This record gives sequence, structure tokens and C-alpha cells, in this order.
Amino acid sequence: MTTMPSVRLRDDPDFRRYWLARSLSITGSMVTAIALPVLVYRLSGSTVLTAVVTALESAPYLLAGLFAGALADRWNRRRTMVTADAINAVLVGSVPVAHLLGVLTVVQVLIVAFTVQAVYTFFDGANFGALPVLVGRARVAQANSAVWTASSLIELLVPPATGLLLAVLDPASLLTLDALSFAASAFAVRGIVRAMSESRDGQPPLRPKVVLNDIGDGLRFLIRHAGVRTMTIIGSVQSFAGGGFMALIVVWCDRVLDIGTSGVRFGLVWGVWGIGGLIAALSLPRLLKRMPPAAITLYALPVSALLGVLSPLSPNWIVASLALLVWGSAYVLVIVNAVSYRQQVTPENLLGRVNTAGRMLSWGVGWTFGSVVGGLLGNAFGSRTGMVVMGLCGFAGVVVAWTSPLRRIAADLEYSPTADVP
Repeated sequence: MTTMPSVRLRDDPDFRRYWLARSLSITGSMVTAIALPVLVYRLSGSTVLTAVVTALESAPYLLAGLFAGALADRWNRRRTMVTADAINAVLVGSVPVAHLLGVLTVVQVLIVAFTVQAVYTFFDGANFGALPVLVGRARVAQANSAVWTASSLIELLVPPATGLLLAVLDPASLLTLDALSFAASAFAVRGIVRAMSESRDGQPPLRPKVVLNDIGDGLRFLIRHAGVRTMTIIGSVQSFAGGGFMALIVVWCDRVLDIGTSGVRFGLVWGVWGIGGLIAALSLPRLLKRMPPAAITLYALPVSALLGVLSPLSPNWIVASLALLVWGSAYVLVIVNAVSYRQQVTPENLLGRVNTAGRMLSWGVGWTFGSVVGGLLGNAFGSRTGMVVMGLCGFAGVVVAWTSPLRRIAADLEYSPTADVP
């Protein structure tokens, strides 16, 4: 791994550019995460189609994730990230243009939602491998904490603002902000001076068989490493429950909490999750000084599962906001802890492959199918019932965690992260 400068992360100009790129992109994506399902809901009035938007956020990982990771490990990571951002700026920008011309349809919105995420899988594979090279493995958790802290602040501030804007602007018009954020992110990443990839000399020529072998290498590492394997399974279960909840949140806010799909209250229900994420991001570096990553997962997961059931049972939007605050803290803590752990234990040449394989199984499989099942349950039995049923599924992850090698890993004070590879 490349030798890192001794300066603090906040004083590192390349990390500041990286952090700025991620913050800009997250801001635009948060606006889209709220505006896109609202747009489909207003165009169609359909619970199922609104849930499909949530499913399309993760479905591309099922189709392209493994290939994106393998290719990202072969390509120049900076160039891959810049290209992906530029393409997505054009794709997202097509929605407000079509709306302005009066030709926007639900079909176009769904196609854009899917394609943007498909392109993002390549960005994600490159980004996952770029950060450990950029800052060094010893500072990965600190760097992720800085990015997630910014993300949580954005999730706190942007939803209320978006809720207010939705009261006066069409959701299609708001997607202009996301298109601009992708463009700005591309410029920021392009300005990073230090390398984000190690030398790729000596690699075999790019052929289908070679790519398949590369994918196999990443999958074998994920399967053989007890800690990474278990956290990936747990992530799949938690994402299944979370995907079902988020697939129904717009309908839940409108029909159960009776706060509509715009305004301050709607934005606050979305935004409190960001406070929870902020608490998790700030807590992780401190928690890692006191306990291993496996222990953090073991203790945070039951809290996440419990709040996944209690949140949809909230009698009003105020109680719902408080429940989502606690749930967001535990849920995000499990995620950022698992991501940092994978980045610390995975060899540099496998980083993209292992990440996208993990994301495919947790985010792609879990979130996609959770969104679909949640939408179907919500359509058949109502959004609240659908959310509760999906939340109960989160306890399966608790059972897996507490009967897995994570208990041994957490109890072993002398545990080395590479020791689980046979």
C-alpha cells in the first residue's frame, strides 16, 4: 500500500477533494432519493410502482455488480469515477428536460432510475478501492467516519429543505440539483493528485475468461473470510428489512401519518434518519478503540431490528421521528462498520471485487427483494402492516450474528483481521 502523508486528514488536500466530491454527490442523490418516489407516486398514484423506484436503487447490483467490481480493479480508478459521474449527470438531467418539454412518463423515470444505479456500480467499485489507497488502511475508519458524518448532516438538512421545495416545485425539476452535483463531483475527483490505484502492470489481457476468473477471486475471498462473509449475510438481512420499509415510506407518510408528501413535517421524518447516521459516524472511531468490529455489529444489530418493528407502529409523526432517530443510529452503525472492516482486511488488488460482491449480496439482493416484497405487502395489507412484517425479518439477522463466528472474533482480544482466511 502506498505510503501516506503524515498530515491529518482534514489538512490533506487530496482527501479534501475526495470528501467534497462525495459530499456533493450525496447531496444531489438525497434530493433524488426523496423526489423520485414522490414523482412516481404523483404520476401514477400506485403503491407498487412507488416501491419499484426503491427496488431499482439496488437491482443493478444483481446484474452488473460483480462485473463492475472486477473491471474497476483493472481500470484506473480516478478515470472510472469521473466517467461514471459525467454519464449520470446526463442521465439524471434528462428527467427535468423531459418534464420541461411536457413528455415525461413513468417509464422514463423508471429507466433513468435503473440506469443511473447501473452506472453507479462502476463508481462504487472504484471508490471502494480508491479510499484505502488514498488515505492508507490505518486511516480507513477515520476517513469513512468523515464521509459518513458529512452524509448524515446532509441527510439531516436536505430532506426538510426538499420537503419545502416539493410544496412549490415539481419533483422532476428538483432532479436538476442531482445532475449538477454529479458534474461537480466529477470535477472534484479529477483534481485529486495522488494515485488511487496501485500499479496494474503484468495483468493478463482483458478477456471474458479473465474477468470471470477475477470475479471468482473476489467471491472466494468473501466466502473464505469468516468476518467478511458473516457481515455480508447480516447486511443482506438488514437490507431486506430496510428496503421494505423505505419502499413504503412515502405512502406511510401520506396515508398513515397523514403528513402528505411535501412540507416541513414530511422532510423532518426523512431527516431524522440523518441525525441517527451522524451519531453512528461520529461514534464509530471511538467505539473501535474499545471493541473490535465484530462486537460492534453484535450489539448494534438487535437495536436496529427492534426499532425496525417499532417505528412503523408510531402513532404520529413526532413519535415516528424519534423512533427513526434511534433506528438510524443502529442501522448506519452496522453498515459503516462493515464497510470499514472490508476495506481494512481486503487485499488492494481485490478491493473493488470484494466490495461489489458484498454490495450485490447485501444491497442488491437484500434491498431489491425487500423493496419488492414490502411493496406487495403494503399494497395487499396496507403500508403499516407491510412495514411491521418487513421489520420482523430483521431479527433473522440477529440470530445469524449471534450464532456465527462473530462471537468468537469479538471475544478474541488478540484477533487479527486476516486470521479468518483459511
